[in-house]
Amino acid sequence: MAGKLTYFDSNLNFSSHRNTLEFQPPSTSLNASRFTSPSKAQHELNAEAQDQISRCFNKLRSLRPSDSQTLKTELNLLFDQLISENYTIYDNIHPEVVCELLVQASRLVPLSQEHLVIKLCQLIHQLLNQLQVIVDEQTLDILVSYSTRALRTCSSWTHPEVLLALSSLVYGNGCKCQRHLPELLGPSGILVRYGDPSQPDIELRRSAVHCLANLCLSVPGQPYLEEPYKGVCYGIQLRTLQYPKPPNVENIVFCTLLHSALKGMQCFLSGGKWKAVQNQDLGTLLAVLKRFMFHGLPGISVEMPQVLYPAPLPQYETISSAKPEPSQDSTAQKKTPGSQQNKKRKSRGKGKKAGAEGKRDGEEGEGDEPLKSGGGGVDQSGWSLGSQSSSLTSPSGVTPHLYPSWKKGSSDSEFSDPEGGMQSKLRLYQARVRQSALQCFLAVVKCVEKRVLYGYWSSFIPDAPSIGGPSPLTLLTIALKDPSPKVRAGSLQVLSALLEGSRQFLSTAEDTSAPRQAFTPFSATLAASLRELHRCLLLALLAESSCQTLTQVLKCLAHLVFNVPYNRLRPGLLSTLWKQIRPYVRHRDVNVRVSSLTLFGALVSTQAPLPEIQLLLQQPGSTSTLSTPGVATPQELSQNWRQLVQRDGEALPSPGGVEEGLEGPCWLLQLCISLVTQPREETYSDSDAGGSSAGSLEPSPVRLEALQVLAHLVKGYFSLAQTSLLELGHLSALCLTEQDPSVQLHGAKLLEELGTGIIQQYRADGSTPQSAKQVPVSQVVQFWSEVLGGPLIGALQNEQHPTLQTSACDTLSSILPQAFSQLPDKTQVLCITILLGLTYSENSVVKAAAVRALGVYILFPCLREDVMFVADTANAILTALDDRSPNVRAKAAWSLGNLTDTLIVNMQSVGLEFQEEFSGMLLLNMLRSATKASGDKDRVKSNAVRALGNLLHFLQPVHLGKPVFEQPLQEAMRALIDTVRGDATMKVRWNACYALGNAFRNHNLPLGTAIWSKEAYSALSYVVTSCKNFKVRIKSAAALSIPGTRDCYGDTRQFAEVWHALSQALEHSEETEDFLEYRYCASLRTQLCHALLHLLSLCLPDDFPALRSSLSDQSRPVLQGFLVRYLSDRGVALVAGGDGDAGEEAGDHKVPEDGLMMLRETLTRLKGLQGEPMLESSEDLKTVLNFLQDVVRDLEVIKESNSQDSSFTNSKPPQKSK
Repeated sequence: MAGKLTYFDSNLNFSSHRNTLEFQPPSTSLNASRFTSPSKAQHELNAEAQDQISRCFNKLRSLRPSDSQTLKTELNLLFDQLISENYTIYDNIHPEVVCELLVQASRLVPLSQEHLVIKLCQLIHQLLNQLQVIVDEQTLDILVSYSTRALRTCSSWTHPEVLLALSSLVYGNGCKCQRHLPELLGPSGILVRYGDPSQPDIELRRSAVHCLANLCLSVPGQPYLEEPYKGVCYGIQLRTLQYPKPPNVENIVFCTLLHSALKGMQCFLSGGKWKAVQNQDLGTLLAVLKRFMFHGLPGISVEMPQVLYPAPLPQYETISSAKPEPSQDSTAQKKTPGSQQNKKRKSRGKGKKAGAEGKRDGEEGEGDEPLKSGGGGVDQSGWSLGSQSSSLTSPSGVTPHLYPSWKKGSSDSEFSDPEGGMQSKLRLYQARVRQSALQCFLAVVKCVEKRVLYGYWSSFIPDAPSIGGPSPLTLLTIALKDPSPKVRAGSLQVLSALLEGSRQFLSTAEDTSAPRQAFTPFSATLAASLRELHRCLLLALLAESSCQTLTQVLKCLAHLVFNVPYNRLRPGLLSTLWKQIRPYVRHRDVNVRVSSLTLFGALVSTQAPLPEIQLLLQQPGSTSTLSTPGVATPQELSQNWRQLVQRDGEALPSPGGVEEGLEGPCWLLQLCISLVTQPREETYSDSDAGGSSAGSLEPSPVRLEALQVLAHLVKGYFSLAQTSLLELGHLSALCLTEQDPSVQLHGAKLLEELGTGIIQQYRADGSTPQSAKQVPVSQVVQFWSEVLGGPLIGALQNEQHPTLQTSACDTLSSILPQAFSQLPDKTQVLCITILLGLTYSENSVVKAAAVRALGVYILFPCLREDVMFVADTANAILTALDDRSPNVRAKAAWSLGNLTDTLIVNMQSVGLEFQEEFSGMLLLNMLRSATKASGDKDRVKSNAVRALGNLLHFLQPVHLGKPVFEQPLQEAMRALIDTVRGDATMKVRWNACYALGNAFRNHNLPLGTAIWSKEAYSALSYVVTSCKNFKVRIKSAAALSIPGTRDCYGDTRQFAEVWHALSQALEHSEETEDFLEYRYCASLRTQLCHALLHLLSLCLPDDFPALRSSLSDQSRPVLQGFLVRYLSDRGVALVAGGDGDAGEEAGDHKVPEDGLMMLRETLTRLKGLQGEPMLESSEDLKTVLNFLQDVVRDLEVIKESNSQDSSFTNSKPPQKSK
């Protein structure tokens, strides 16, 4: 059964409704609401049939069980009448009526009347299938019990029909059959016995396997079949697939058995994630599926291994030599060249007509379900990817081994039998088996972890083109050689599912280095596999004529492009692909056009900017092949060669559409703009929505995909798109004026990408290429003036489309700050007013976007010094922090962090003037709100603690002197301390450590005497020694080194605790359980050394005993070695972040030269203390001095050694060149 599922009350009591559920025509029935009234015309056509069915239903209800011959006769007539009806035309029969009818019929038919049992089973199957009904639990229990009793007592000739009825009953009801499962799937259960491969009756076996498949099927929202019964079903289905065909069984019958087993395996695999348990080996299942992926494929006889093993190299299967079929190759070879050429030309004409209708192969009409989607170089076998037109127009010149068998002409096709004989029927069933095997494989890809599945990569993906010998059987073999377009599409969908999310696995591929002679590394093998994937998919693209399959080829290429590391491969792959897909944007089929644009989007978004793509974008576009619909693809070139004959000396366009010419604007950008705005020049022979005629715009999917390509192009290659900045702005404004919300949304997204590209050009972070010329500010101002004077403001106020409002808010936040300051004052006020108003929107998504946009504006130099704007923004943010939506609170916390960053900047740039004008009460509310938000979810907490640190840094004596600030200050510090010690994410704890360090910078805080001071130092000391994350340790060490005076560290005991924590952390800085943390070891040691030197520079005589205790034991040489390394020239590399990502922590400490100066100043100060009477004989002071002197001495030794090495290098004579 397939299609929609009908649900109803499973607790309905049929006995109490028996007399009231009279089935009558809707006009006279007292229960007419039980049936949906059809239209008047349909009612007139089916009134007589409905009257007949209602009479049969009512007659069946009126009968009572008896042994009379009259009852048997009436039941025979009723069943015959009901079975003869076609119920697919009725949609007004309710499921509970069907259930009551079947229960009543089961009570009337005794098991001794086997002919009536057969008819009842046929009626059950027909009603449930054609009406698409899943029976309720009570009916299920009654009828399954009846069926199992029939299987035990009735003759064996009735069992296939009984099993067929049972399969319809248990469809989607496996979890509700708990009471019957021991009898069905127990050690000697009925289905186990009939489904076993040793069962001689193949029809019984097929029916049992089909019943098992329906038991494994689960309706969404219901539990799956439980173990051990689920494992029993798997075992029977796997053994069915592994068992060879009995000699006395016809091929078509055996194909139906395989089809049922594969469908059952697919239902099993859809029941959740794959679990490696006993008797369920993935390699065995994959070997079986690979075998049936090629079942009955013409010209291929497969002897597959019993098990596939995870291996980096392919396991070559044995390909038995198959005899050529007389109707194909041998017959074709005997034809004369002239007759063959005429035949080919005739076949191409048929292919064009069939391709336009989407029904090229004869198997299309048999009801096969399509698969449900999840979804350079030279050809060594004879096709050169550089010029394809000649090969396509003359298939006879192509190597027969490479040219797809289904492309050899429709008259030679296996589906061209005009008599519809058994051979064609067999091949149809074999194609269904292959399609079912691919469906199973797709289910495997979805339920098995990708990291496990990639171990079998080489078994299904080719690694190199075959030269001479037979090529390995892979998914690409099916895509190129299978005669069924649905099977070809199925293989491409499986390949797409394998490629989806494979970026991390494929990132190891590399072939840019010189090839190794001794061995081939896995990276090179994987790179060769990727090149072969490109080659084979390009061949499939050029040879495919089915529009549906062609769409899958393009989608598969898009998945491939999105995941391949082209920066690690030799250039050329993308150029070849680029040339071949350009014509498909003007294909006659709308789905092909959309898929080709999707592929272009993948090309311009993957690892952007790629130099190869940048060169391709700069190539001039063709004016002929890209403007005439339906003529430029290789398939159409071979079919429409008369239209491409040279006229008046005009050159014949190449399939790639690349012509010599002057370099102009980016052709892809101009193409996408034309697809969005320009009307079509002629109608397409495809399934465009609404049958739009010439002169109308492209279908909506094409226009939306073109806008997405433009967004990707602007994001990845803004330097090429900036020349058309104003044109793109006009396009976006045009999209915002349309009625389609999707087009409006994509237009706003394009505006956002344009604004973001401009901002990235003006950022001084070195992330953009130096060769990229910045857009002049005057042009940016003009761009935004036109945009803000257009329909964008209307989109911001369109409450009917909150998604559009959200995207428009994001667009406003992408205005360049330098350009915003030059916009007219009324425009600035308009933007700010709208955003402030949207922060009170009832839609949480709109509110979050508006709050985020205000968080961007608060950083603008022209706005951050405006006290009124800062105050208005703060009030809006504080209101949003109390919102019920976590997303709104997270955006508000981020904006609050930005606002407090602005307060710190203003404190340093503007000074006391801004601090005095800023409301103290508002500052108090911000402190309280940030403290409350620090107890929220981690998304909110991360920025809330950042804001707390800034606010504590901003507080001035005028604030701290007020009693109203005393308790909020303590609560804020307590919140930061608890976050540092807590179990939040590492990002939150990192921000909390940063916030404490930021608070320590405020000299007005009572850092050394407050109650919370000791707890803050204890929390940071705990984290610096015990946190598993080294970045958190680095930030805590940086915070401990910020206080500038000895008094800030509190008493002697507190100072000693900080010193011991830092020294212990330095001593064990190379000990970690996570290997990934090693890249931060150098930065951690650098920061710890700086903090220790900072403490030494502040220490007082009372601190010497604590210092001596750590410098007198075995820790001394370790600390001395790390300090020497830090202060020597070798420490420069550590500070510069030579260990990768650790460079972002380098700004938290000073360079080694400053540390050396600090050390010498400390040594001079301590020597001065040595002359004091009380410290003259102090052993503690001597220990500290000796330690520092040893460090200085070691430094001098290293410097002397380095100078000698340098002089020796300079004195060496230059070597003579050979």
